[in-house]
Amino acid sequence: MQKDFILITLADDDEDDRMFFTDAFDELKINTVVNTVNDGVALMNFLYDPESILPNIIFLDLNMPLKSGIECLKEIKAEPKFKDIVIAIYSTSSSEEDIENTFVLGANIYIKKPSNFGKLKQVLSEVVTLNWQYITSGLNKDNFLLRM
Repeated sequence: MQKDFILITLADDDEDDRMFFTDAFDELKINTVVNTVNDGVALMNFLYDPESILPNIIFLDLNMPLKSGIECLKEIKAEPKFKDIVIAIYSTSSSEEDIENTFVLGANIYIKKPSNFGKLKQVLSEVVTLNWQYITSGLNKDNFLLRM
């Protein structure tokens, strides 16, 4: 099924972060549909729901209640029906351990949450407009961490 929009899901327990995220996409001139969930359990329930249309990109916070971003990442990567979903880690953490773990577990990109709205829009625009087919074929640690 060909879509004329990019379907995005954000999993983040912080209500303000979810609001800024959706507001940023509202201001960007990119044809997107954004869905948000507030924890890892809700994300996995959404993905496994036969009524859900799978997202093109999941922005995944690492520190969430009930099920962490790392747990979700492992589960998503272990499920063949989710193989085409791009996973963007979207976290306040800049810990080398978190970056290394998520890279090894198969995330596509690591984004440290920007500190202001302008940077957030810039980051989201860049991630959504990347040619993921090209990026994933040449994925390496150098292009994993998005620095702005």
